[in-house]
Amino acid sequence: MNTNYAYQDASMSDRDFRRFSTLIYEQSGINLVPEKKTMLTGRLRKRLRDLSMDSFGEYYAFVSSGQGQANEMVRMINVVSTNKTEFFRESKHFDMLKKIVLPDLIETGKWRPGRSLNVWSAGCSTGQEPYTIAMVLSEYAADNRSGDFSILASDISTRVLDTAAKGIYPVSTVAPVASDLRRKYFMRGKTGREGFCRIVPELRRCVQFRRINLNEGNDFGIRKQLDVIFCRNVIIYFDRETQRKLFKKFYDQLAPGGYLFIGHSETLHGVNDQFKVVGSATYVKPHES
Repeated sequence: MNTNYAYQDASMSDRDFRRFSTLIYEQSGINLVPEKKTMLTGRLRKRLRDLSMDSFGEYYAFVSSGQGQANEMVRMINVVSTNKTEFFRESKHFDMLKKIVLPDLIETGKWRPGRSLNVWSAGCSTGQEPYTIAMVLSEYAADNRSGDFSILASDISTRVLDTAAKGIYPVSTVAPVASDLRRKYFMRGKTGREGFCRIVPELRRCVQFRRINLNEGNDFGIRKQLDVIFCRNVIIYFDRETQRKLFKKFYDQLAPGGYLFIGHSETLHGVNDQFKVVGSATYVKPHES
């Protein structure tokens, strides 16, 4: 066994980086350019420390082995994936949801009593996005007597999904939520939990969290067509070919007349021409002729 401090000095060769970046791309679709070498080195050193390994070559051999494929691969992807989110992030999308998308889905009968609205938050990180969607849908349903809804929230990282499922957040992070919604949908922590709040059970029950690798399978294991997909600030980590494959699958997964939201800094231009643009980073799957 080598010294406990060896991992702190471990350096990643260009060959190590190429091997890891290829493996990560094959497993997750995340495309790590050479400029990400320093980032990858820093993040994987955490796994060297946890496993008492002193070289990236040793770690690569382990994660590529049968045991590593079964147990370590998910942990490596957890460390590598970037997870940045907040409540009501890119708030214009939620205005679009309330003013354009939901009225259209009600008018076309896709959301009505007896017919649940099916929404997917892909790349949900620690859960702020799907809980924001749930608040918007709950408020809209109450005002318009629409039907039920269900939200599938997924991420490739089991670490962030564990946080999301608990629905516990520092009070400081809920500032973007309107005060009336904070009172209605958050419980303030009491003794021992001061400074934290939790999503109310009624809202947590509306969201199902699941690990989904967007780079795998044709239907993501989702056995029903969806009415709305949020996949925002995710494709920036994919190369163009991976993006094309992903949005073809999204197109097939959406019901005709279903909507897709992507990040404001993202575009489908040159990636998929099947969707119709209806707003800023907002698309619809045309109805079948």
